Amino acid sequence: MENNNENSRRKFLNNGLKIGAATAIGSVVLANLASKLTAQEDSAATDTMELMTTDGTIIQVDSASVIEAAPKHEHEEAYNVREGMPNRKFVMVVDLAKCKNALKCQVSCNKNHYITGDNAWLKVYKMQESKETAPYWMPTLCQHCDQPACVTVCPVDATFKRRDGLVLIDNERCIGCRFCMAACPYSTRVFNWSEPNQGEITMTMDMEGKSAYSPEHTGFPSIKGTVDKCDFCPHSIAEGELPHCVTACPNGVFYFGDKYEDTVTNGDETFRFSQLLKNKAGYRIMEGLGTEPSVYYLPPTDRLVDFEEGLEHFTEFQSVEKPE
Repeated sequence: MENNNENSRRKFLNNGLKIGAATAIGSVVLANLASKLTAQEDSAATDTMELMTTDGTIIQVDSASVIEAAPKHEHEEAYNVREGMPNRKFVMVVDLAKCKNALKCQVSCNKNHYITGDNAWLKVYKMQESKETAPYWMPTLCQHCDQPACVTVCPVDATFKRRDGLVLIDNERCIGCRFCMAACPYSTRVFNWSEPNQGEITMTMDMEGKSAYSPEHTGFPSIKGTVDKCDFCPHSIAEGELPHCVTACPNGVFYFGDKYEDTVTNGDETFRFSQLLKNKAGYRIMEGLGTEPSVYYLPPTDRLVDFEEGLEHFTEFQSVEKPE
């Protein structure tokens, strides 16, 4: 990859950086090049190019020197999990009018993230504003805030926010202080008080056969004494797929997409993100706190199904004690 980067830089420089390159390279680099030119005045240059200095003078320089002096950006050579995907802003919309507490979303999330019991990252609560108002079901998960309080209070940089809006946890950094849990106003984080009973897990390995842990990959057991939470399934997003909760829901409750593209989908229906919020009076939880969540809710109006409290879903949930 390094050779490819060097070749592409050489081609770009030879074709396009004959005028105005001083801005990109900087005066320090030009000064370095000038000193090299002085030392090479008596030798014939085999591969030269023209550059303009800060005072407007056109000079001939050795192309190889420019390539060596040009700064190399780490994110150009390797994907950085803590930076995420550039020019993306992932959002989720939850349509409360469609939720009937099937809990397929929770079961799929648990299975694919190797979670069991009370440590489920996605929970569904019965909500009712008063005795006179109708109850409804409300799925809750990490809100992936643009101004996350959890990131601010973490003393070891274990919790971090990416450019694409995802807030993730590096369990190898987490020291279990639980400051993030105290700071989160949505109570969506869980703590591993004991070794999770997660059954057999197929570990993801690197090319050397070692366990290749990453904050954005599944296939790793939770760690005792650390914090877990919803991660928006970055492993699925990287493959161009929707999060597990979105694809598992039989009622199309969850919509996921890119705010910059102004599009969200539940796999069957696709909408303009902005128009969906406008038409359905979308809102975010506790907006007054200034956390700027990335999860939006559509109010439970014009519901497609009647509210039912049945207990059938608990049987299914408890049967998934260990992932297959």
